[in-house]
Amino acid sequence: MRRAAIGTALVFTASGTLLGTWVSRVPAVVKHLDVTPGELGRALLALGIGSLVSMPLTGHICRRIGSRAWVAVMSVTAALVLGCVGLTGDLWELGAVLFALGLVYGSWDVAMNVQGSAVDRLAGREWMPRYHACWSLGSIAGTALGSLAARHDVSIGHHFTAVAIGATAVTWVGLAFYIDERTGQTAVKAANRAKISRGLLLIGALTLCATVIEGAAADWLPLYLDTGRGLSEASAALGFTVFATAMTVGRFLGTPVAAWLGRAGAVRAGGFLGIAGVALTVLAPWTALTYGGALLWGAGVCLVFPAAVSAAGETDRPAESIALVTTIGYGSILVGPPAVGALADVIGLGNALLTLAVLAAGVALLAPVVTQAGKASIAR
Repeated sequence: MRRAAIGTALVFTASGTLLGTWVSRVPAVVKHLDVTPGELGRALLALGIGSLVSMPLTGHICRRIGSRAWVAVMSVTAALVLGCVGLTGDLWELGAVLFALGLVYGSWDVAMNVQGSAVDRLAGREWMPRYHACWSLGSIAGTALGSLAARHDVSIGHHFTAVAIGATAVTWVGLAFYIDERTGQTAVKAANRAKISRGLLLIGALTLCATVIEGAAADWLPLYLDTGRGLSEASAALGFTVFATAMTVGRFLGTPVAAWLGRAGAVRAGGFLGIAGVALTVLAPWTALTYGGALLWGAGVCLVFPAAVSAAGETDRPAESIALVTTIGYGSILVGPPAVGALADVIGLGNALLTLAVLAAGVALLAPVVTQAGKASIAR
């Protein structure tokens, strides 16, 4: 199981590296295509829509052919599609490529979480936070490599192709350690239709609260620190770096924390940290305390999504349940930050961010559902 866990961590790292690579060259893509931020935003919407289309179907695919085979297919396809980004010549072509990237990347995300959940169940360990921490490290590595490539004027096509080949190689090394998570699963007739239980819907609600909080930090925290708190652009960027670092470190510490407090206890504590972090970030009178708030914000939300995936994986139909939870997560990241922006137009960005404390309270309130995974089943 430890070998399988290492393989899973490698696949998560490769996935994060691909996304970090794309994010790092967004400015270069904007210059290459000569598009406005608004036009780029519409193209980015295609990325999210592609993910939401493929993710709900991935659970059924993994149940039939296994996560190893599907990750193998999706990783190669994602590498090919990423390489095509540098070949786009206009906004429509970019949108089409990003839609395809969303399709394969979102499906890959579900499949690797299915494998991670299976490994944890068989090992009797809470390793899921560490897999997600490896994803964060991969995204940081991808961003750093992208910055280096941009500094040396490496073309987007050459850069993306080189990273895609490397990420695929790492993924296939990880796949060598994968297990067949379908072993021992109860056969389900194709004619049967799954009905979502109340417990699984509560896990989805918990996921929604956490991912909106996380997505809002990524999209709005630097802007708020710049325009709302009067910090320089560099200082505002440092605030988000503190948040992202707390997320990564917190996930690496998630396994011993969950062993100490229990999964629900860790999530509940995270909810309270999130309340304090959001409030401190917005209301603190001094910059140092504002950074402390960003740290608590990241530490508070970091374990919720991995815990929700683990809980969904303990249902009687884990692949489909994980697909549902991750789809909710991606969907809320897509919808939540624009909702914060719309609210900010009415009551101001700082007050809009304070509403995230209500969602953090929801995390604390819903925390027990991750220990009731046996009841949160998809009934046949």
